[in-house]
Amino acid sequence: MFNEFGKALTIPGEDEALPGRSTSLKIAANHFVLGTSTQEPFEEGVAVAIFGAGCFWGIEKKFWQLPDVFSTNVGYAGGYTPNPTYEEVCSGATGHNEVVRVLFSGGLENYWNLLKNFWEVHDPTQGMRQGNDVGTQYRSGIYYVNEQQKVAAERSREIYNSALSKKGYGEVTTEVLPLRQFYFAEDYHQQYLAKNPAGYCGVGGTGIDFLMTEEVI
Repeated sequence: MFNEFGKALTIPGEDEALPGRSTSLKIAANHFVLGTSTQEPFEEGVAVAIFGAGCFWGIEKKFWQLPDVFSTNVGYAGGYTPNPTYEEVCSGATGHNEVVRVLFSGGLENYWNLLKNFWEVHDPTQGMRQGNDVGTQYRSGIYYVNEQQKVAAERSREIYNSALSKKGYGEVTTEVLPLRQFYFAEDYHQQYLAKNPAGYCGVGGTGIDFLMTEEVI
């Protein structure tokens, strides 16, 4: 299914996705802003979280500015094609979403802080788009790496869905799925808005706060 601009609005099945390649894309060894490592092994106590919330340039910046964030990178997840290129992902034929990999410290409590940031920086009710950016690669998604993250992500979705509903918004469309694989995007996409301060990325939330209480976390 395509919209009037020729953008795919449905995710292909695994047998329909592009074949991809065995060679991974190479990126800089250190974060352009934070100076921290982008490559494993990471420092002890560093955990991984993966979020998709529209154009990954702007979303990455929203995360690298947070306390207790060790490093960030943009890439692709939620699809099938191994080591896809940006052009392939934008075609809608890989099934992937534009995502940000966040390396952070502090355990589950700080994961909740990341979730709060995630919900507040985009509109999670828009399906296969964010604002003027249309296509399956702009869908809202959380890709968990363990059971704790799964439980927290699903609970946070319930909380924010309720908050949005009270303000007249539709149902949250965010997918919460196990992370199959994260693939780095091309190096020029990494920390793009720091390298290109005049660059455009349509990031905008609903203006509705995600409220956390001690009982939640």
